[in-house]
Amino acid sequence: MKLLLTSGGVKNPSIHKALLELLGKPIAESSALCIPTAAYGHPLVKPGNVWRFIAGQSPAPMTDLGWKSVGVLELTALPSIDKDRWVGWVRETDVLLVDGGDALYLCYWMQQSGLVDLLPSLHEKVWVGVSAGSMVMTPRIGEFFVNWQPPTRGDRTLGLVDFSIFPHLDLFPEHTLANAEKWAAQLGVPGYAMDDQTAITVVDGSVEVISEGRWKRFTP
Repeated sequence: MKLLLTSGGVKNPSIHKALLELLGKPIAESSALCIPTAAYGHPLVKPGNVWRFIAGQSPAPMTDLGWKSVGVLELTALPSIDKDRWVGWVRETDVLLVDGGDALYLCYWMQQSGLVDLLPSLHEKVWVGVSAGSMVMTPRIGEFFVNWQPPTRGDRTLGLVDFSIFPHLDLFPEHTLANAEKWAAQLGVPGYAMDDQTAITVVDGSVEVISEGRWKRFTP
């Protein structure tokens, strides 16, 4: 897959341009499925947050960008329906828009639903994550971000990229650069602290930071 890993959505012209380049065609000609699942695992998220994401009223621009069509893919429902039905939905869409919340909860349901097994075959699809929707692709989220605990415990996520992400730099009182440095020191992998004006693209293993804001890369 082609990855656009954001902290706060498609917030500025630079990230918007990166999205268009990944799609290879206008947004108005592209179909999207949005995945709200991560929100249910986070203790601070309420039902209204999920509705705003789906309805395009979230502070993180995602579903409101002018897509040809937008559908909802709720991962917790997938194990209860015929796999052939939802796999077709994913294969037919151009982009997956993945909301934030709890990255470990999202990781668990990506595995339980079977979506993670499908990803390697989706070569031309675009994954646009915001916050936890981006962090789930990393090897670890770090203890700083652990809320919901999977049965396996720990802070391991999918590891489809080789770096970790500290999102929302400077947005919340605890999301300081000093705390990001402490977070990075415990990872054992490279890490990026990034604000909501920053995103990372990953295409065929090539990593590029797209930013109109503040970010910092940490090495082990």
